Amino acid sequence: MNPVEIVIGKLSEFLAQSVFFGVGLSVLGYQVGLLVKSKLKTAVANPLLVAILFVILCLWLTGVDYGAYSEGAWPLSYLLTPATVCLAIPLYTQFGKLRRRWGAVLAGIAAGALVNLFCVYLFSLLFRFSREQYVTLLPKSVTTAIGMVISGELGGIPSVTVAAIILTGIFGHIMGEHILRFARVTDPVARGIAIGTGSHAIGTARALELGETEGAMSSLSIVLTGILTVILAPLFAMLM
Repeated sequence: MNPVEIVIGKLSEFLAQSVFFGVGLSVLGYQVGLLVKSKLKTAVANPLLVAILFVILCLWLTGVDYGAYSEGAWPLSYLLTPATVCLAIPLYTQFGKLRRRWGAVLAGIAAGALVNLFCVYLFSLLFRFSREQYVTLLPKSVTTAIGMVISGELGGIPSVTVAAIILTGIFGHIMGEHILRFARVTDPVARGIAIGTGSHAIGTARALELGETEGAMSSLSIVLTGILTVILAPLFAMLM
C-alpha cells in the first residue's frame, strides 16, 4: 500500500467516526449549491441538486461509507419534519383566500393526488415494472417522511423511494414554473396547488419564491396530498 492510499484510508476512517462530518458536509454542500445558483442565475443550478452531487463526490473521494455519513447527518433528518410544519405559516396568512375558495382548492388537490398515482400506474404498465418497483414509485410526490413509510408498508424499496421523491421535487423546482407558463396557468392559487401536489416540499420552496399565495397553497397541498396518498396508495397497489 503506497503512502497516498494510507493517508486516504486514515482520513476515511477519521471522517467516518466524526460526529460532525455528516452535518458539516451536508451544510457545506448546500452552501456550495447556493453559491453556484447565485453565480449561474439559472433554475437548473438547483442548490439541493448541487448539494447532492457535491456530497456524492466528497464521499467517493474520501472513501467514507454512505451509512456512516447518513448516521452522522441524523440531526438534519430529524429537523426535516418540524421544518415542513413551518410551511403552515404562509398558509395561516392566506387563510382568507382558502376559505373563500375551499371547494376549488380541495378539488384541485384531490385531482393532483389521483393524477400522481395514476401516472405511476400507467408508466409501470408501459415499462413492465415489477410490483416491487411499482409500489416503490407510488409515493414519489409526497414528502420523504410519508413516502418512506408508504413504500415500506406496501413492499417497496424505501431508499429508492427517497431518490424518486428528491428527483421529483427537483424537477418540479426547476421546471414547474415553466410548465405552468406554457400551459398558461396564471392564477396564484392554481399555480401553488399544481406545484405542491406534484413536487412536495422542494417544489414549495420555489412556490414561495413566486409569491405568498403560491407558497401557502403549495404548503396546504403537501399536507392533503400526503393524506390522500396514504389512503389511496394501498388501493392503487392492488392494481398490480
